[in-house]
Amino acid sequence: MYRFTNDYSEGAHPRILDAMIRTNLEGNFGYSNDPHSEQARQRIRNAIGRPDADVHLLVGGTQTNSTCLCAFLRPHEAAIAAVTGHICVHETGAIEATGHKCIAMPCDADGKLTPEAVRAACNAHSDEHMVKPRLVYISNTTETGGVYTTAELEALRAVCDELDLYLYLDGARLASALAAGGASLQDLARLCDAFYIGGTKNGALFGEAVCILNPALKPDFRYIIKQRGGLLAKGWLLGIQFEELFADDLYLKVGEHANNMALQLKQGIAALGYSFGSDSNSNQQFPILPNHVLAQLKNDFHWEVIGYPDDTHTQIRLVTSWATEQQAVDAFLAALISA
Repeated sequence: MYRFTNDYSEGAHPRILDAMIRTNLEGNFGYSNDPHSEQARQRIRNAIGRPDADVHLLVGGTQTNSTCLCAFLRPHEAAIAAVTGHICVHETGAIEATGHKCIAMPCDADGKLTPEAVRAACNAHSDEHMVKPRLVYISNTTETGGVYTTAELEALRAVCDELDLYLYLDGARLASALAAGGASLQDLARLCDAFYIGGTKNGALFGEAVCILNPALKPDFRYIIKQRGGLLAKGWLLGIQFEELFADDLYLKVGEHANNMALQLKQGIAALGYSFGSDSNSNQQFPILPNHVLAQLKNDFHWEVIGYPDDTHTQIRLVTSWATEQQAVDAFLAALISA
């Protein structure tokens, strides 16, 4: 069976596994106080063009989002996100469990949050009888494959400055966004108060790298990581992975391969006349296919179901990764033609 279920079904890029094997018996200090973690932090600072950035290595995306928002927000403050945003839909109330409301705002099929939506959220929370919007949460790519451009981030930065809000970017699939022409790492570091570079969905075995740019958000962050169970004792395992991902442009190459495989699927499916739930140029594609066609494909391919536009069609999600092989793409398209 060929799996297009997600971009973390495989272990890790061979270069990362090789690096972990080579260093397996080194012996390292714990809690990311080791040379590999420091080298990773330095390579990330170089890549984003911010030697002043605080870089912290955590294990997973939900842990990273909940730790960051817990650290950045006061008890009465809330995050604004698109209604499809990960913190609103796929994190089991992790942000709410830290005591902070997620203000979910309408968005288009691309899943992007607009300055108008941010302003509307603030206007709807006008006094101390309501939570106070304080942070804008976005992700690149979005949950529906949308990619924020530099101009779109600049517009969000402007409204955040106007309304005294932090701008925080979830980079779970950042390699795909970068490869699709989204805002660069340097632009993220210039425009965001904090963001994270996803590893789990971009070739790593696990791990995310938080970059904090705003000095007001830096103090005591490691205390919050530890308090929330995120300070990994074997932290060098995170360091080794990001050390490798940020050598020889591997991070970008991982995204380029995933996107190339996905765009081949998109072009092949579109050529057969099928439509999509969103116009994604990322490694996530959302075709709408007849139920009888999917019934013929389900024994050989795996995907996630997104929704049911009508009684005879289903919208599915196809996701590619660093490990997706050409033969998997070719097989899916051939089977779709034959169905």
